[in-house]
Amino acid sequence: MPQAPAVDAEIEADVRTIADLPFHAVGRFPKPMALGRCRGDELLQISSKEMFERIRDLSLGLRAVGVSRGDRVAIVSESRPEWLLSDLAVLTAGAVTVPIYPTLSAAQARYILQDSGARLAIVSTRLQLDKVQEVRHLLPALESVVVIDPPAAIPAGSASVLSLEEVERRGHDRMTGEWGAAKEFRDDARALRPDDLATIIYTSGTTGEPKGVMLTHGNLVSNLRATADTLDLSQDDVALSFLPLSHGFERMVSYVYLFCGVTIVFAESFDTVARDLARVRPTILTGVPRVYEKLHARILETARSAGGSKAAIFRWAVNAGLARAKAVLRGRSPGPLTSLKSAIGDRFVFSAIREKLGGRIRFVASGSAPLDANIMEFFHAIGIPIIEGYGLTETSPILTFNPVNALRVGTVGRAIPGVELRIAEDGEILARGPNIMRGYFNKPEATADVLKDGWFHTGDIGQIDAQGYLTITDRKKDLLVTSGGKKIAPQPIEAVLKRSPLVAEAVLLGDRRKYANMMIVPDFAALERRLKDLGRPPGPRQDLIHRPDVLALYQEIIDALNRGLSQFERIKNMSLLPAEFTVESGELTPTLKVKRKVVEQKWHDQIEALYRE
Repeated sequence: MPQAPAVDAEIEADVRTIADLPFHAVGRFPKPMALGRCRGDELLQISSKEMFERIRDLSLGLRAVGVSRGDRVAIVSESRPEWLLSDLAVLTAGAVTVPIYPTLSAAQARYILQDSGARLAIVSTRLQLDKVQEVRHLLPALESVVVIDPPAAIPAGSASVLSLEEVERRGHDRMTGEWGAAKEFRDDARALRPDDLATIIYTSGTTGEPKGVMLTHGNLVSNLRATADTLDLSQDDVALSFLPLSHGFERMVSYVYLFCGVTIVFAESFDTVARDLARVRPTILTGVPRVYEKLHARILETARSAGGSKAAIFRWAVNAGLARAKAVLRGRSPGPLTSLKSAIGDRFVFSAIREKLGGRIRFVASGSAPLDANIMEFFHAIGIPIIEGYGLTETSPILTFNPVNALRVGTVGRAIPGVELRIAEDGEILARGPNIMRGYFNKPEATADVLKDGWFHTGDIGQIDAQGYLTITDRKKDLLVTSGGKKIAPQPIEAVLKRSPLVAEAVLLGDRRKYANMMIVPDFAALERRLKDLGRPPGPRQDLIHRPDVLALYQEIIDALNRGLSQFERIKNMSLLPAEFTVESGELTPTLKVKRKVVEQKWHDQIEALYRE
């Protein structure tokens, strides 16, 4: 292949738009690996120079296949380097990226493609191609589909289906064969302005129809700069990415990584994260609360199953570490004896846990939903601080972060630079700043409902203390109101239950009912281990959820929970469900939040039976 002109030495850019980010990253951070991906036994590497050249070639190639400024380009793919390269190529071409979760059904993807008017879709695999082709006849605006990993042969009769390699080749041919192509690429990127539309992200939502959140380049850049100023990141850091880039949080974090020179390595899949942690040995990573809840439960279960002296030493070390963590996270001195015990526990127990996670993690970040305080304290105790943040898709997405040197347990931190927060009379959190969305695409009434007098109404309930730390107490629309008029916040109660290794998911019921009940999805692997330890037989899931001895185990957990609740919050009855909640079955959003209404509809008969009892 003919060589394109070398990357300019002076291409570092002032980042006014996200289209400036590739210029900035390659100009400031000429690294041997800027992006990577775990695949089997391999670690695929892309240097910053190669990253820039591929973005440039893809951008020119997209222009060659008809993408114009302002056109919407959908990306339907798992997280991988090509996702980020395609996104930045779309943005440097002046077009608008529309992320679509690869876990969505064909009908759900069709809604987004149709509503956004996407002209081109970039998909990852044959599976995603088939999904789009299934509904293609309903999408008159969709002219082309580009496949990252194309099938052996492009389907016959589908001249509008191309491989990503072919699009990149067309752009490369323009670079080597057209005078001025490099200048066109640079000029197109630099012609963008902060108020130009950059992306439309459809909220996964726990209820209702998805809404397309319109974010401008200025929205994204303001959030990028403020977040980068808040976090301690450098070229020495390596991040392992396993959350979906379709979600605003991980995508913004990736922008911040590129801005700060952090190397990003994508896990092969969510199931390979444990293996990839050991291989990549990251210094930072991001996750959602459910990731840390599951890791916490797994660590406790592993220690408990070790039995004997090992389990006893682990419990002693955890107690010592928690004593120190609780003091530090509340601004108190832990004292010399507590510090000594914690140091001993760290030397003989926690260092081994960290080594299994790669051995180099400085801190991890949590977003998308409130993190239980006990989880935060536990990870701080074992030497892996969790920096909890808060935000929404509509806020680009980050609003707050806990400063790494001033973590406050139970809070989501303070507002990042440029963001204002206040609490409305009804307790709702309101936000204002340069990161607030332009509005919902094609939905002026929905926009007017949440943007009032310059303030974005988040729909979350919270409190701000004297030092500016924000605490989230619940979702405004998730509050359960009993038939007696009592209001119950379900999330804190559910979070307490999910601390148990035996509980995978918990959904509190009680809206317009006389009292509260609970639906529980057992962690069946942990349940089987517990039954084995107790000398009890295993069995099919459908049988286990009705067995008296199993129900008794979960009733003990409920009884312990009830002792800490008000009378009107206490759980009167429970039901065990035989199957885990999944994104595919519709009970979870792509960011692993429970869709309460879907659960209530799917398990309607069990819920009614529970209340009849």
